[in-house]
Amino acid sequence: MRRRLLLTGLLWLLGTFAFAQNVESQLVDAVALYNNRAFGQSRTLLQTLSKAAPDNDAVWYYLGLDEAMLGNADAAISNLRKAVELDPHNYWYKRRLADLYAAAGEDEMVIQMCESILQEFPDKTDVLYDLLTLYLKKEQYEKALEMLDDIEKVSGPGEQAVRTRYDILRSLGRDEEAIAALEDFNEQFTSPSVLSMMGDYYLSEFKDSLALNAYNEALSAQSDYVPAMLGMAEVYRTTRRYNEYFATMYQFIDNDSVPVEAKGMYVSNVIRSLDPKIVNQHRVGFDQMVERLQLHHPSDTVALSTAGGYYYATGRLDKGIECFEKSADLYPESLGQTVSCIQILLMAERWEDVKTRCIAAFDRFQELGFMEYLNTANYYLKDYDAVINNCRYLIAREPKNTELVKNSWNQIGDMYHLKGDTKEAYKAYEKVLKIDPNYAPVLNNYAYYLSEEGKQLKKAYAMSKKTVEAEPDNATYLDTFAWILHLMGKDLEAKPFFKHAMLYGGKDSAVIMDHYAEVLYKLGEYDLAQVYWSQAKAKNTDGAVPDLDARVEARLKAIKK
Repeated sequence: MRRRLLLTGLLWLLGTFAFAQNVESQLVDAVALYNNRAFGQSRTLLQTLSKAAPDNDAVWYYLGLDEAMLGNADAAISNLRKAVELDPHNYWYKRRLADLYAAAGEDEMVIQMCESILQEFPDKTDVLYDLLTLYLKKEQYEKALEMLDDIEKVSGPGEQAVRTRYDILRSLGRDEEAIAALEDFNEQFTSPSVLSMMGDYYLSEFKDSLALNAYNEALSAQSDYVPAMLGMAEVYRTTRRYNEYFATMYQFIDNDSVPVEAKGMYVSNVIRSLDPKIVNQHRVGFDQMVERLQLHHPSDTVALSTAGGYYYATGRLDKGIECFEKSADLYPESLGQTVSCIQILLMAERWEDVKTRCIAAFDRFQELGFMEYLNTANYYLKDYDAVINNCRYLIAREPKNTELVKNSWNQIGDMYHLKGDTKEAYKAYEKVLKIDPNYAPVLNNYAYYLSEEGKQLKKAYAMSKKTVEAEPDNATYLDTFAWILHLMGKDLEAKPFFKHAMLYGGKDSAVIMDHYAEVLYKLGEYDLAQVYWSQAKAKNTDGAVPDLDARVEARLKAIKK
């Protein structure tokens, strides 16, 4: 009997051992599949193992990794949590689970997991830094400061750590502690970065001498350290020591290790931020800055555009245009450079040049925007037929582009009106309104031109009414609607629309103020009418109201004013 029991026990132990061996063998196979990126096959094998050996933490760990690689975040987290429950002291299980929480955006769970890891593994610097980053993200600054203390205990004082401590203390308003942290670090180590931060702090506190000392020390450690160089330049500029300022800036621009993008950005920003009087007063120095930038980077688009913008801003239009044209010609394949060149030519109202470059640009890039620029040039050149032909081309080319088609027919109508062909103008407008009966630009222009002719005022009224309902604060639309009311003999109704227009830009238009004055005159409000006529005259420098002076004189004469 005893022999039989012993034999049964021995067989049970052998079976258990064989089962354990089989689990381990299959686990090794699953890990090999995982390492070979056969994540689906590995997962299938591990799912079977998880049922056969539910207490095997490694099975759940690798099953979680498979699910993560297959994009199943929830299943991955669930499996890693089981692995951690089975072996709560395994660093890698917790580390990977924290990574999964981070990928899922569950910051609180990441913090919880990292804090748990550090209780057992306080020297894990990667976890320390992860936790520091999360505390900063959550604006838990006191905890972040504690974490920096732990990092320094493990790794010793470091530049990145002291910079972070400085930023945290500054954000907490503890400025004295912040600068003290930098100063303490500087007594033990030499860091151009930390010294530049010290200089920036002193500069912000108007301690110019201390700032210069810090920047000089930084440059002694690294002669081409750009932040220190720019900080020193800023001290000289704010203290109006412009000779030293420009000398420092020339070193910055001459420094070949500084990317041209950084040079261009700095030059552009500093010139843009300064009072134009200062720039003019020190024109020679600023000119030399820009010239040196071009000299060191003669074919660079950043240098050329920076110089072009500077010359344009300082009233030297031709030199500015020359820079943009050079850049566009050097890089004809660059859409950006071509657009920048055409845009500055538009601002300079160099219409023939705009026309020439737009035609070439459209042939090269086939971008419809160049046709819009071309239409602008042709309009100012009074080549209305060219605008019409361009618009017809766009309509034929892009018949399904509704906005483009509407805008093109609108322009065609406007051009025909300028040519004096109202019949064709109205045909074009009707084409737009068939596509979009509520297209406000056409409704407004169509209504206004009808009112000028004194025809179909009811139709004009109905169209204009739609525009003010759609855009009740548009001064142009308000003017058209109110003027139509005036022509229909409804001056009392017109007046509030004109008053509203005055609040939204109407006072910038001689036409609108003249219309308002006419209505006030008709209502017998002569003094107020005279005020608006006076303002209209002052705005009528372009002759938008050609008969204004003579008509006002006649009106005032009629009432003996």
